[in-house]
Parts: sequence; C-alpha cells; structure tokens
Amino acid sequence: MTASSARPTSVNTTLVGRSYAPTETYDVSRVKIAEMARATGAGHPAHFDPDAAWALGYADVVAPPTFAVVVAQRAEQAYVGSAEAGIDFSRVVHAEERFSHHRPIVAGDRLRTTIHVDKIVERAGITLVTTRAEVADADDTPVATVVSTLAVRGEGR
Repeated sequence: MTASSARPTSVNTTLVGRSYAPTETYDVSRVKIAEMARATGAGHPAHFDPDAAWALGYADVVAPPTFAVVVAQRAEQAYVGSAEAGIDFSRVVHAEERFSHHRPIVAGDRLRTTIHVDKIVERAGITLVTTRAEVADADDTPVATVVSTLAVRGEGR
C-alpha cells in the first residue's frame, strides 16, 4: 500500500500554513443583510430599517452576526475550490463554525478577506480541514474572524 492510498481522502495536507490573499471585495448591501436576517429568523428592525439602525448608533442597517459567514465562504473558495487543495466538495460535511466580531458589519461596508489554512487532520476515514477567514474593511481594519472546520469524507463514508 502506498502512502497516498493509505490516506482517507485526497486533501493536500501540505497546504497547512498557506494563506490566500483577498481576490475580491464584498460590498455589503441592505438587500443582502435583509435576506440573511430573514433566512436566519433575525427580526430586529435594525436589520431592515435604516432609521432603527441609526437610532442605535449604526451608520446603516446592521447585519446579523452570522452574516460574516457569507463573506468568509465566498473568499474560502480560493482555497477549497482549487485543484491544489484536493477537496472533493461533494464529500464535505460542515463540522464547525466560530465567529469573533471586532465590530458589527453594516450596509455600505466594503470587505476583503484573507483565508488561512490553519490545520488539516486525518482520522477515522475523514480529513478535518480548519480555515480561518480574517475579514477587514476598506481601511484594513479587522471586522471579523471566522474559523471553519470542514469534514471531508473518504470513500465509503
């Protein structure tokens, strides 16, 4: 049995420590915030009504905390979608997501995200891939950190 055939999946474990620079800017809109708020059941008026958001001191409507995943997952495609990563997305199960917010995301933000491959662990026929998305605004000020773990199932799993 070769080393490659003994591995549970085809995920390239040599990419730990690699970073992927921002490839696009995500323009946060009122429409996208409202869509996410509706999808997650976040009903606070500050997610939909600029006047309600302004009354709370925000520059515009404020995104629900989970909105950061929208930005992070788009940027994560630079790694996950690359042939070099070796990730068969049809075999992926989302295992964990953690958010650290440095400030709320509001409509009008222009966000850029750097993806870091923090850890890849193989065990019991799966490969756990942990990435960290560092989301920053147009001034390069940190906005959020999203840590995501994907479980990539091996054959027969």
